[in-house]
Amino acid sequence: MNFTRWSARLPGTQRRAAARTDLGLSPARAESSVPAARAEGRTDGPADTPTGGVDELPTREVLDHIPALVALVHGPDHRIAYVNDAYAAAFGDRPVGEPAREALPELEELGLLPLLDQVLRSSKPRTVKSRKAPSGRSYTFTCTPVTVPISGSAAGLKDNGVLVFAADVTDHAEAAERLRASERTQRETAVTLQRSLLPQELEQPDDLRIAATYQPGGTEAAVGGDWYDVITLGGGRTALVIGDVMGRGVRAAAVMGQLRTAVRAYARLDLPPHEVLQLLDGLAAEIDASQIATMVYAVHDPNEGSLVYASAGHLPILVRDESGTIHRAEEPTGPPLGTGGWLHTSGSVPLGPGSTAVLYTDGLVERRSEDIDEGVAALERALAGATGTPQVVCDRLIRALGVTADHDDDVAVLVLQHPARTGLDAELFRNAALELLGGVEAAPRARAFATGVLASWRFPPELHDLGVLAASELVANSLQHGTPPMRLRLRRTNRRLIIEVTDGDDHLPRRRRAEPADEAGRGIAIVATIASNWGSRRTPGGGKAVWCEFALPR
Repeated sequence: MNFTRWSARLPGTQRRAAARTDLGLSPARAESSVPAARAEGRTDGPADTPTGGVDELPTREVLDHIPALVALVHGPDHRIAYVNDAYAAAFGDRPVGEPAREALPELEELGLLPLLDQVLRSSKPRTVKSRKAPSGRSYTFTCTPVTVPISGSAAGLKDNGVLVFAADVTDHAEAAERLRASERTQRETAVTLQRSLLPQELEQPDDLRIAATYQPGGTEAAVGGDWYDVITLGGGRTALVIGDVMGRGVRAAAVMGQLRTAVRAYARLDLPPHEVLQLLDGLAAEIDASQIATMVYAVHDPNEGSLVYASAGHLPILVRDESGTIHRAEEPTGPPLGTGGWLHTSGSVPLGPGSTAVLYTDGLVERRSEDIDEGVAALERALAGATGTPQVVCDRLIRALGVTADHDDDVAVLVLQHPARTGLDAELFRNAALELLGGVEAAPRARAFATGVLASWRFPPELHDLGVLAASELVANSLQHGTPPMRLRLRRTNRRLIIEVTDGDDHLPRRRRAEPADEAGRGIAIVATIASNWGSRRTPGGGKAVWCEFALPR
């Protein structure tokens, strides 16, 4: 239907057409149906009723009454052409015609004079947000290029100028500052909690040199749940832990603290690494089902010269051997802790004398602009050239990977070295082993072997006798309750004497009180009484190991 043609016949249409003709509108525009419909919806009175327009408003009067601060300057030295009442109320009256550097000192204090020069040169508006004036109020300034008539010029000359418009944003600025202060307080609380839950001083095993570094993210990043730990297991073995709770803030730090405590408790059971992760997996789900954590749990045994580990979704351990070759412990890797339904397994990587191993969290190698494998490869290259003490290696890896104070993620690094000992130092680290073959006749052979070895190591008579007694009791216990194959191993370090007996039976002994009529049950009690420490564990291939330690005199 042609609505335009039919609407021309409606009452009042002719009057509106006449009004448009009087206003100078073209017939084509008067014929347009859409403007006619809009006009009909707006106009109820006579057609000649006058309507207001923006062009008719006096600009000076508008600027005088708006609450924002307005100033108009012109020329290369920014002479004042006008300031409104709000500007005068905020900074005082300003003389017209004077240069801004002298008459508008507040603009110089706020650093806006270079901005005015830039606006004049580029003819483009510029804005600076939330500048705090000497009065304590905060303003957002918008500087816009304009053309200003030169007063007193008969020829109507004009000059280039800048309209300065300042909106008071004090309330917004104070609210933002309160929010930032609250975030800083929360971050400081999380950092304090995080650092208090990390080990204040790393345990230093006899056979390893260890250093660690923790660096929280920059001020714009919330604190995460990165952690590390070193746990002396006894018998010369050491557990090394590094993990990362997938979360931010105080909650992540609290979950990290609970997991770290649980790791230390499970480590005392001297379980294989994969069994420790299995226990932690169920515990992580109980602590907080909404958060998961990645972790590596590794055990170093100086007798084996290897690092046995299990990984729960964590990044691979890197090892540099004595020749400088980098080894990456890729497999096995299971899902993160807290996911459930997975049987973790243990793997092994060589860690002989002269080797350096690095355990780390993803903040060291992960970047938004590149794949994480590229970060791990960069860490391998950095480790290949990083020499020195473990702490020096830590610092060099941090610098090589570009970690700075404003890094966007937490970083935890754990470096361990198995030093290659020579000369007099090597004399302090000795090993001796005896296969226990035969039946009860193995006991006197073991006693004679321990007597000769401890004498050759020049221990004091009292320590020598205690060592022989402990070896005799452990061997007798193994001969009575264990199964072949059996072995007696003696090991000395610069700080302790370690005596260990292994056999093929996986039943772990326990200390108990023997009754007066009992013929057995006193061997472990005697060892626990005379030794500094003792313990037992199941061995990976089946069977068990029972050990005790004696602290050497300084």
